[in-house]
Amino acid sequence: MAEAFKIPEDLAAHGLEFLPDGLVAAIGSSRTVRYMNSRAEQVTGLAAADVVGRDIREALPLQDLTGDDWWDVSDPWTGLETRSGHRERLLVLPSGRELLVTAHYVRDGHLGPVRAVVVGLRDAEARRRAEKESAALLSSVAHELRSPLTGVKGFSSTLLRNWDRFTDDQKRLMLETIEADADRVTRLITELLDTSRIQAGRLTVHAQPVDVVPRLEAQVERRVASGADRDQFDVEVEESARTMWVDPDRFEQVLANLVENALRHGRGRVHVGVRRATWDGPAATDLVVADDGDGIAPQHRELVFNRFWQAGARHGTGLGLYLVRGMVEAHGGEVVAEESPSGGALLRATFPDGD
Repeated sequence: MAEAFKIPEDLAAHGLEFLPDGLVAAIGSSRTVRYMNSRAEQVTGLAAADVVGRDIREALPLQDLTGDDWWDVSDPWTGLETRSGHRERLLVLPSGRELLVTAHYVRDGHLGPVRAVVVGLRDAEARRRAEKESAALLSSVAHELRSPLTGVKGFSSTLLRNWDRFTDDQKRLMLETIEADADRVTRLITELLDTSRIQAGRLTVHAQPVDVVPRLEAQVERRVASGADRDQFDVEVEESARTMWVDPDRFEQVLANLVENALRHGRGRVHVGVRRATWDGPAATDLVVADDGDGIAPQHRELVFNRFWQAGARHGTGLGLYLVRGMVEAHGGEVVAEESPSGGALLRATFPDGD
């Protein structure tokens, strides 16, 4: 009875050959492989001709990440009679190929012997890529947090131990530095939270009419207070575009990230402008930030909005423009990278008008 289970001859006609995942089926107590689709060949690097007809444990010698033989651990044929398969897990072949493997056991009646084992196989590259991105994020966050926290710790310890030795001006300078570093940490944490909201599709905006001129001027003042020269900034706002329909807090984040990007990649001059939009969509307003740097190569103008994208020397977390795009799109708009009149980069964020 257990050997009577058969694989149909017209499996391809049944669509199994066109599954996006690999499929390997072993029949009977001899565990003989009777079917292997082409996708399974691709993800394992094994030829069906070398697998079909062999004991699946030998033809597909899967191991867990500790090096143990997965077939010995899972033991589909003589293990618990109540098991119907295994959920997806990461396994590896002797060749080093990592696979995401699921298994389904076909039993001869309730709690009967296993008649067939059907193994699903997926390439683990996507998971590994996600793990690398997570590792990159952790590394960037650790680096970005360490610098301001070191400053906070250093200045606060110095003040506590030597308070009476410093003048009021010296104390004020150190406290202002502590405040600036604390703001930097808060900003980083906010970026991380917003990144997770964008990925989950849960970023919300509450658009309202906002006079953007004071916000642009305040942004310039903050940069000047941080050491920039006021002459570096050129602010130009069309009278008809003074009022934008935006979420005030999100707009501040977009503006700050765009200006930060321009300062980082330019040679000092930053143009910030607001004008009526000409995009192919509803009535809208453009926020334009341009620098005088080397610009963005045409083939990179979409990549710059990806998470962790960093051109040249590594600075920051690589999340700034990713957040800009997520926040602008949450408003129903778009953000694009273009070439500025000076040859540098021009980033244009378009915000639709409210009703």
